[in-house]
Amino acid sequence: MTTHTAPPPLQESLLDVAGKKIFVAETGDETGDETGDETGDGLPVLLLHGGGPGASGVSNYSRNIAELAKAHRVIVPDLPGYGRSTKGMDGTDPFGYLADVIRGLLDELGLEKAHLVGNSYGGACALRLALDTPDRVGRMVLMGPGGIGTTRALPTPGLNSLLNYYSGDGPSRLKLEKFIRNHLVFNAADVPDAVIDARYEASIDPEVIAAPPLRRPSGPNALRTLWKMDFTRDDRLSRLPVPTLVLWGAADKVNRPSGGRMLADRMPDCDLYEVANTGHWVQFERAELFNRLCADFLAGRR
Repeated sequence: MTTHTAPPPLQESLLDVAGKKIFVAETGDETGDETGDETGDGLPVLLLHGGGPGASGVSNYSRNIAELAKAHRVIVPDLPGYGRSTKGMDGTDPFGYLADVIRGLLDELGLEKAHLVGNSYGGACALRLALDTPDRVGRMVLMGPGGIGTTRALPTPGLNSLLNYYSGDGPSRLKLEKFIRNHLVFNAADVPDAVIDARYEASIDPEVIAAPPLRRPSGPNALRTLWKMDFTRDDRLSRLPVPTLVLWGAADKVNRPSGGRMLADRMPDCDLYEVANTGHWVQFERAELFNRLCADFLAGRR
């Protein structure tokens, strides 16, 4: 039976980033040089969570924080629109907005550079930040990131389920449970009821319902927004110098696993690991494998 180490005690803070309140939890080794050496050793690690209803940083990485904190200062923010951070999003350029906020968070924390680990929505945030300011990123680990080939095919059933959560008859625990058990993971029994309960309660925060953070682009500029959200149309991808590890569940029903091959083919320094019998939530479903691969990669052991 697989066991999971509970997250260590976390230092919590609510930081002002360009007028927005961003919740941050921190733990881990603070003895390293935060500028890092030429291999990236000593850099802190930012864990950027996915965009599903009710998501937050600590909940998304509950099975990973303790292991990564053995060698790194680990910083886990709630992205704008989620958890205890300021609600609302800039819908005209969502990934650019997220990247700007996280870059501002690095500034607020006094960090010139950090490793980025991003799942889905958080992976899109990490990739956009690296494309805009590669000098701020040491190494990058992406798990089923959003924005890969998104304008080249119709949305997946899982992505449709996610985007429809707040539409129609509105949010419900049953709707969220179906999304998580049917689309987010490979093995539905691996997700405790308590995880669904907690995410449902977070998803019905009145501020979130009033301004859901992840929505379909609409209006006269919808096509332009969609193109901004498709990294495979960004010429900078082929020149991005940041060493990158892409982990993608072979049974991902939210973002197509073929996206991993797209990134590996376009990026000049990208390792790809496709994980069998795993859905969209690699760091949760295959925590031991993820923790080992992530720790090795961030330490330069490839």
